Amino acid sequence: MAKKVDHVAVAVRSIEESLRFYRDLLGLEHIGDEEVAEQKVRVAVLRAGETRVELLEPTAPDSPVARFIDKKGEGLHHIAFRVDGIEGELERLAAHGTRLIDAHPRVGAEGARIGFIHPAASGGVLIELVERVH
Repeated sequence: MAKKVDHVAVAVRSIEESLRFYRDLLGLEHIGDEEVAEQKVRVAVLRAGETRVELLEPTAPDSPVARFIDKKGEGLHHIAFRVDGIEGELERLAAHGTRLIDAHPRVGAEGARIGFIHPAASGGVLIELVERVH
């Protein structure tokens, strides 16, 4: 079961340009950047209290985030919920007929174990499950 919102992810064309708003105008703390090669994305992580905001910039034109921006423009990409035991959560959801993108966890930003639920299962919202391994 979801414990809390882990992060909200925003698809952007340029992290540098987007930081001017999120960091400089809103005052969110920029705590780091990372490239996730498997997902062809660069991630800037910002802190808003206990919740994080991730700015996602595609690193290749065929990345899922690039396709998202091409189709829908910049904006809210997904909401991530923190879970314990991600394998069990994905299995539980699948057993209830929930459409998944990831039947098994993979590694995401900051070494977290992640799995995505298809937007068709959640009213059009891409949902990510996150298990932090620290």
